[in-house]
Amino acid sequence: MKRYDWYDEIHRLDAEADCRRITQILAWHEFPWDITQALGLALYRTYAVPSIGGLLDRTREFTTRTQYRYDDTALLLGAMLHHGFEPGEGRDALRRMNQMHRSFDISNDDYRYVLSTFVVMPVIWLNDLGYGWRKLTEHEIAAGTNYYRMLGKHMAIKDIPATYAEFYDLFDSYERENFAYSEGGRAVSDATLDLMVDFYPPWQRPIIRPFSMALLDERLITAFRYPAPSRFWRFAARAGLRARAKVVRFMPPRVEPFQEKDSPNIRSYPRGYDVNRIGTFPQGCPVPHDLVTTEVPGTDIRVPAPGQELAPEQKAG
Repeated sequence: MKRYDWYDEIHRLDAEADCRRITQILAWHEFPWDITQALGLALYRTYAVPSIGGLLDRTREFTTRTQYRYDDTALLLGAMLHHGFEPGEGRDALRRMNQMHRSFDISNDDYRYVLSTFVVMPVIWLNDLGYGWRKLTEHEIAAGTNYYRMLGKHMAIKDIPATYAEFYDLFDSYERENFAYSEGGRAVSDATLDLMVDFYPPWQRPIIRPFSMALLDERLITAFRYPAPSRFWRFAARAGLRARAKVVRFMPPRVEPFQEKDSPNIRSYPRGYDVNRIGTFPQGCPVPHDLVTTEVPGTDIRVPAPGQELAPEQKAG
């Protein structure tokens, strides 16, 4: 393959009818590392909304089971991207995600904001900040927007924006109006940053933490009440990522897909998993009949017991 073969393939596809396939190519072939970082930062931003950060803190998922929460989110979203929303693993993952969400009182406005971060943050990362080896085209941005609009509809979110520009306006205005400090949001942020640092070898961690902090914009720094990163680390982080992009530009295209489940940062299920048996099971949430669960202390939430990520017949197989 040549460097722009995937680019050419994308632009032969329809931005609406083929939006999932285009999103797959971008996430698995063209920008696997970049889009993972951008979507991770997208979810991280949501903690700065007190209603979201506070809820996540109360569930204790992000503070006591941070790795599981990171893995479950990536794997469920990845299954939907891989299989779509038709009957099968993709719909099972969608149902599992909706079961968890519907067990809590989450406003439609918060749902719309979270969805907007998925649409907007990859574009900011690759285009506005210049961290990608090339920029996304309008065709690709439209396809990504259409894919997440489709996901939002399957989540029963109301009043979903129709275009990228509308998503960006929602993203920007919601953060301006709602970002604020909360103890819960700060606790979830701290736990997530600790996990991100833990992805790297011990000798790199003293560098990774200030590097990661330097990637947080002023809205996040203010909302979480973190000390402002130094000018040195701001420059080093941005220059380092842009230098990486220039190197990647001259690398051969990725022929085999690199999916979420292939990431070494996904560490909770080394023996495999069934999407119906991961995540949380809040009060009132249906539990598979053969799934053994344990309660998260201080909550009414149950989680799969160790070794329950596969059904007995799957383990035997």
